[in-house]
Formats: sequence, structure tokens, C-alpha cells
Amino acid sequence: MNRPLRTTLVGALTATMLATVAVAPAQAHPGSQPPTVLALPDGFQPEGIATAGRYAYFGSRATGAIQRVDLVTGRGTTIGAATGTPSLGLKVDTRGRLFVSGGTAGDARVLDTRTGEVLARYQFATAPTFVNDVVLTRDAAYFTDSNRPVLYRLPLGRGAALPPADAFTTITLTGAYQQVGTGVNLNGIAATPDGRALIVVQSTTGTLYRVDPTTGVSTAVDVPGHTFTNGDGLLLLGRTLYVVQNRLNQIAVVRLNHAGTAGALTTTITDPNFDVPTTVAQALGRLYLPNARFTTPPTPSTPYTAVAVSAR
Repeated sequence: MNRPLRTTLVGALTATMLATVAVAPAQAHPGSQPPTVLALPDGFQPEGIATAGRYAYFGSRATGAIQRVDLVTGRGTTIGAATGTPSLGLKVDTRGRLFVSGGTAGDARVLDTRTGEVLARYQFATAPTFVNDVVLTRDAAYFTDSNRPVLYRLPLGRGAALPPADAFTTITLTGAYQQVGTGVNLNGIAATPDGRALIVVQSTTGTLYRVDPTTGVSTAVDVPGHTFTNGDGLLLLGRTLYVVQNRLNQIAVVRLNHAGTAGALTTTITDPNFDVPTTVAQALGRLYLPNARFTTPPTPSTPYTAVAVSAR
């Protein structure tokens, strides 16, 4: 019998961070709306986002640094030093721990958001690998690998204790899912509304799959008439699944059934400030997305932003 998976709720974080990075923040005044466009450091190359209260955390695919941004004032602070390897998908738990997907490094890190200290590191795989995104449930963290048809499961112990470095398991996907070519396959990941399974998106085909986390058996999520080309980050709120389609500069909004086996596209969200958004998180009643700008050649002076839009 499968144990229900429930998405971990995040709480407000108010700790003092390490080093302040000089970026040009959008200022908010008392009684005004928080800024809809947030400046990130030049050359940062953002990819993932996680939110907790009024704060958002962004990972750099260029250096691995972690940037914390106050969503009310727009002020940014560096909390995680550059690692020289990517920091991609992110999630924050209620204990103020940031789970980080390591991309081509084939690993994951867990940081203390108050101090930036690396609490644990897990080496899942070696090249070819691309650990892309992560979802937290009541008893585990699950990571996708875009180069391999697998998920990595990091079990959480009593009191959500982090496991030893070698305690993860690799779940091979079977059933409907098939790896296609050498491009980005598995990407974003979320839990199903009933908490009993996981949903992943395959970027190359635009297909959503429901995955049994115990067996790895996958089935295609039936969304009649729709695929999700360039599908990237996923966010589940209730029974609504937000699917970021990065190079299409849009978010597909899908209403799922309770089990996550089928759904219907209800709308798409676009915004003139989108510039290849990759991932999405909710805060302050809005959706926030980093602009990865994949179509813009990156330089140390290339500007980057995150954008807020209304949830629908």
C-alpha cells in the first residue's frame, strides 16, 4: 500500500542572511503593491525558484550561487556561495532548509537558509546526468534527471531528519514513459492532488506522466487535445497544475482530477515581461517566475529578472 505523499508547506523565514549583493531593487512603498518585476544580479542566469513567506530563493545555473530576494522590497541577498556547478530546481521546507538540484554535477545539496551552510550533499549520478527539479513530500524529496529515465528519492527520517549521504534510492521509470534522444526529457515534478503519486513533465514530447513512487510505473496524464511542449517547472495548488512552457513564454493551467490521472486545460497565462521563464512558485497571492533568457547569449553583464503574475 502506498503511503500518501503530501506537499510540504513552507513558512515565513525572517533570518538574517550573509552577504548583500548590490542589485537594483524595485522599491515598494507602504500601501503599494509589491513589485511585479524583480532585478536579479547581472550575469546570474537564474533557473529555479522557491518561496517562503515574503522571500524567494533563486539558483544560478552559471555558478551555483543562491540569491534570496525580499518580494516586498525587491532587495537581494546572497546566501549560498558559488559552487562552480549549477543550482537548478529548488524547494524550501518548514525548517528553513533549501533543497537544491545540482544539474550536470549529478547531485543535490541541502542548505540552511539562515546561514547558507551546506547541511548535506548527495551524489546521485555521474555524467551523463542532469539533476533538474525537486518536489518535497511528507516523507521524502524526489528529484528528476533530464538525461536518465529515473527519479532519485531522498527519504526524510523522524522529524524530517536528513539521511546519510548514501541513503537515497534510484527509481527507474517503467510503463508509458519512454526516454527520447539526448535532449531534456524529465523536467518539472509535483505531487498529485490526492498525494499518492507524482506528476512529471517530459520536455521533449510535452507529455505529463503520473508516476507511482513505489514502483516507478508511469501512465500518461490524459489532457485531451493538449501537450505541453517545452514543459519545465510544475506547481500544484489544490487541483490546479501550473505548467511552465519556457520557450513559449507561457504557463498552461490544467485542472486535474483527484488522482492526477486526467485533466483539462483551462487557460494559459502570458505576460510581456516573460523572457523564457523556467520555474514557478507561489507567494503573496501571486505566481513568481525567473526569466532564464535561454535565447539571449549570457555574459557577466547580461541583466536578469523575475516576474510576478496573477494566479488563475
